[in-house]
Amino acid sequence: MSVCDVVIMGALGRMGATLVRLVQADPASFRLAGALERKGCTADLANLNCEVGDDLATVLAKCPGAVVIDFTAPENSVNVAKVAAASGNPVVIGTTGLTPEQLASLAESATKTPIFFAPNMSVGLNVLLSVLPDLVRKLGPAYNLEVMEIHHNKKVDAPSGTAIKLGQCLAEARGAAYDTVKRHTRDGIIGARTSEEIGVASLRGGDVVGDHTVYFFGPGERIEVKHQVHTRDTLAQGALRAVPWIAAQKPGRLYAMADMLA
Repeated sequence: MSVCDVVIMGALGRMGATLVRLVQADPASFRLAGALERKGCTADLANLNCEVGDDLATVLAKCPGAVVIDFTAPENSVNVAKVAAASGNPVVIGTTGLTPEQLASLAESATKTPIFFAPNMSVGLNVLLSVLPDLVRKLGPAYNLEVMEIHHNKKVDAPSGTAIKLGQCLAEARGAAYDTVKRHTRDGIIGARTSEEIGVASLRGGDVVGDHTVYFFGPGERIEVKHQVHTRDTLAQGALRAVPWIAAQKPGRLYAMADMLA
């Protein structure tokens, strides 16, 4: 297995610092080729022994073929994809909260360079997504479907990208459009719950990395399918698992975790 060069966006942030640590701990698989931060924040990157800066195009010019890993913010991730597409560098994106228009922009960039996008990089969560449709079909329409997610108090988007992905998975298994059946939280006199709707609730507090629970409420019983991320290492390891895989793919479409696991 050859060593993969990686460039990490937001290298001083929570996820960025985790990725830097894991990359440096596995020199047989990865080499930290570049690290980026916002303007005025790059001084603390000087000890990383790689290309550093605040401008991605400048760094990528010195890191041909390196895979860019981005867990920053939606607007920045769209720009990262465009810059990487221009230079031909593959990209792994784990940013959440992207709008349909921003996802369309990622898909456009993916026609020029391989891009891997997953709102949750946990391998376990993505395996869960593959088995949920079978539960939905076997339990049938008598079961009410709900999703609840919990994240740390610094998370800026709600519901989480993962909760939305779970809701979309449930809706698709029922042959429904998620945007038609979703109910993001409930407040006031809203009337009785319909059998078609899929509720999604968000909790925020403390330093919770990410908890997601899917509920199947049926006649006289309840099934709860829970997934908990205990450490950001789990998400970073999923992103690093995608690095050599996406580097071997061709441009053409936006790749997802399901593609790699298949």
